[in-house]
Amino acid sequence: MEKQLKSEKSNMTTITEFVLLGFSDIPNSQWILFGIFLVIYLTILMCNSIIILITRIDPVLQTPMYFFLNNFSFFEICYVTVIVPRMLMDLLTQKGNISLVACAAQMCFFLLFGSSECLLLTAMAYDRYVAICNPLLYPLVMNHKVCVQLAIASWVSGVPVVIRQICQIFSLPFCGSNRINHFFCDIPPVLKLACGDTFPNEIAIYLTSLVFLMAPLLLIVISYKKIIANILKISSASGKAKAFSTCSSHLTVVVLFYGTAIITYWQPKTNQSEGTGKVISLFYTILIPTLNPIIYTLRNKDIMVALRKQLSHLLR
Repeated sequence: MEKQLKSEKSNMTTITEFVLLGFSDIPNSQWILFGIFLVIYLTILMCNSIIILITRIDPVLQTPMYFFLNNFSFFEICYVTVIVPRMLMDLLTQKGNISLVACAAQMCFFLLFGSSECLLLTAMAYDRYVAICNPLLYPLVMNHKVCVQLAIASWVSGVPVVIRQICQIFSLPFCGSNRINHFFCDIPPVLKLACGDTFPNEIAIYLTSLVFLMAPLLLIVISYKKIIANILKISSASGKAKAFSTCSSHLTVVVLFYGTAIITYWQPKTNQSEGTGKVISLFYTILIPTLNPIIYTLRNKDIMVALRKQLSHLLR
């Protein structure tokens, strides 16, 4: 028995790098995908940069709601930049080699920005709750100091948890296949390549997602339950429409963001094929960040007015 274990250990090759397979299953479409994802990435950068610029320079948009939107747009740029440039390089070179350190770094920043977005969306829901349910106290409760504190908390709260999670995952031995059937280093496909018992890591991931995914979602649901109850008390139809319009964009983003995240990290592994997981990942890493600035601009009269005003100044 001891000899058998020794021979098995000797046959194991310790992995020093991974290979991201990406979209290698459709080799004839690599250049088309490169062009599509490049256009999408540039669109995300441009649209979110415009929102950041507009919410900073326009006096009308110097409110807590747009302060949080400013931060959210910055998160979106960082979140997408962790994934897309690397994916574009792999499509261009048709090589997916990535070192363990680079893979760990990509996963770390992806989780950091993802958890920060969850917390920031919760802060935005709280802002809307105070604005609609306690409008007289809104300037006092949501003062600049409180907004900055909530933004900083969104930035830093996930750092120790995510770093610990990454250390636990990459302290596992990786042997045998080093091919990740994904376009970036996400937790589920990387864990599949780990040798030994990954059950403690899976439990840790579920517990972390409870804290950074389900708990914020619960707070958002509670906030919107009270928001909707207050909106229904408004007598005039125009008043109801105006109140709902101030939070409809945020609610749409929450549904899209949390919907795909929950499907990815809470669906049992046996129920999700690698191809399905890859498609869902495209939604929350590329498609939804593309839609978010469109949702926030087209459905927001203040931002549209500010954009027209700035464009008219530029065209003079």
